[in-house]
Amino acid sequence: MLRLADMLDWINRAAGLSVRWLALAMVMLQFAIVLLRYVFGYSSIFLTEGVLYLHAAIFMIGAGYTLLVGGHVRVDIFYAKLSARGRAVVDVIGHLTLLMPGLLILLYWSWPTVRRSWAILEGPISVGGIPASFLLKTLIPVFCVLLLIQGLSALLRDLLRLNGDEA
Repeated sequence: MLRLADMLDWINRAAGLSVRWLALAMVMLQFAIVLLRYVFGYSSIFLTEGVLYLHAAIFMIGAGYTLLVGGHVRVDIFYAKLSARGRAVVDVIGHLTLLMPGLLILLYWSWPTVRRSWAILEGPISVGGIPASFLLKTLIPVFCVLLLIQGLSALLRDLLRLNGDEA
């Protein structure tokens, strides 16, 4: 189980290490937009939507990696005081009752919209914008799959912890 969890972690680690470059691209693009607007008096909806696409990609693709490194917000009034085994119990319950069902529901209900968007190669959000809304909508199932993968990895590690193995 530990080997499988490590392989699942590798997927989100690769996604996280890749998506960090999008943050740099987003900052540079935003700087260019500001420079073009206030120095040259030029404004572009296409470039502005580029920042939106990059921002969405960073958060949606990076969510699994954030779970991997423990970066998601927790309300841990009691959680922090629990033993490793107690935290594993809480995490198993959370993964099985909240995380995974929620993501499966989101994946199920968003898939028809994404499929239709790809079928017509849905165009820009705004006139003059990036003619690829279907790519933006594709981030929803990508988000679900990457977070499900990381949730499964965390679940496997928690089950190992409950079994007495330190993962």
